[in-house]
Amino acid sequence: MTHFLDIHKTSKADLRNILDVAKTVKDARAGLPKATLDAEQPLAGHMVALIFEKPSTRTRVSFDVGVRQMGGQTMVLSGQDMQLGHGETIADTARVLSRYVDMIMIRTFEEDTLLELADHATVPVINGLTNRTHPCQIMADILTFEEHRGPIKGKKVVWVGDGNNVCASFLHAAGQFGFDMTFTGPETLDPEQEFIDLARAEGSTIEIVRDPFEAVKGADLVVADTWVSMHDSQTTKERRHNQLRAYQVNDELMSHAKPDSLFMHCLPAHREEEATSSVMDGPHSVIFDEAENRLHAQKAVMRWCLGK
Repeated sequence: MTHFLDIHKTSKADLRNILDVAKTVKDARAGLPKATLDAEQPLAGHMVALIFEKPSTRTRVSFDVGVRQMGGQTMVLSGQDMQLGHGETIADTARVLSRYVDMIMIRTFEEDTLLELADHATVPVINGLTNRTHPCQIMADILTFEEHRGPIKGKKVVWVGDGNNVCASFLHAAGQFGFDMTFTGPETLDPEQEFIDLARAEGSTIEIVRDPFEAVKGADLVVADTWVSMHDSQTTKERRHNQLRAYQVNDELMSHAKPDSLFMHCLPAHREEEATSSVMDGPHSVIFDEAENRLHAQKAVMRWCLGK
């Protein structure tokens, strides 16, 4: 079964093929002289279950629109609809859903939920996000970088702030796509050592630099993410703001990166917190290209999962 669970669990050749297809389908929709892959309606007659234990804007809309553009239909299910693992087991839910639909995308909390669903499903399962990783976002990010600056191999990516699930998938991608990565943030929010080791094992240079101004020197890409989760308590939010205030991405910080460096943020953003509006709306920013590319990258992921 061809699942898309994490970037480091997908071969380098397949990842590159997914990005090539993503660019082709994007160019086709823009009317550029490429193969009009959407016209083939590769998902015609297919039903895709979109499960959201965590609410979403970009993930929900991009997957829903992507399935429809390729001729398929979606069934959107919330955590309240499913109550995964409460009553019926996740394994039994996976077996039942596999009798009804052709593919499952899940956005959930615990990685174990994703893995158990994939273990027992007889249709492809796509990781739309877990507390630990967010691979679809990073596929869109790499597509965006390469549109603007060419191959990401050998480039320097700097992650600023919290070593969260998006940071984790960037580390997976560093090893698979051959770029280097520097993390800058407080020690209490470092990314998992396991993810750092995976990237280093593939030959990527992974560094941790506490001073953000030193970290971004020579950066081709600077990436930030929200400092707080929607589920964090007020006390947690205040503590994180105190820890991360020195790591705000602002014009002064970006001036220490390469002159042609890009800035990314997967959104939603808290403007003037993790990044200033002058950066988010400035000449380095590609955040809305990045958001759009969720659609194209995920269409390519779905095609790959179904062998289309």
